[in-house]
Amino acid sequence: ELQLVESGGGLVQAGGSLRLSCAVSGFDFDDYTIAWFRQAPGKEREGLSCFVRSDGRAYDSVKGRFTISSDNAKNTVYLQMNSLKPEDTAVYYCALVYAGGLVCHEAADFDYWGQGTQVTVSS
Repeated sequence: ELQLVESGGGLVQAGGSLRLSCAVSGFDFDDYTIAWFRQAPGKEREGLSCFVRSDGRAYDSVKGRFTISSDNAKNTVYLQMNSLKPEDTAVYYCALVYAGGLVCHEAADFDYWGQGTQVTVSS
C-alpha cells in the first residue's frame, strides 16, 4: 500500500526557515510525480512545487523562497522554505501521481495524499 508521510512542520517566526519531508513507501514503480500543496483556512489547496522521480525534473512556483529536492535513496522528497511569512501559514501536504509528468498545480491530478503537516509563521 502506497503511503506518504509528511514531517517537519511547526511554529516559526517570520523570516525563518523550515524543511518539510515527505517519505514515500509502497510505490509500485518509480515513474511518479511528487508535489507539495498547501491549504490555508478558507482557501483552496494551492500547488507549490513538484518533482518527477524518473527524470529529476523539478518546478517551484514560489520563486526564491521554496525549493523542492529529493533523496531517491531514502525515497524522500523535501520542501525547503526560507524567508517565511505569516501568509505562508497553512497545512502542507505532499501528493503523488503515477506517470504524471511535471504537474504542480491541480490537486485533482493527484491520487495519493499524505496526512498534512501544520506550518505556522508568527509575525
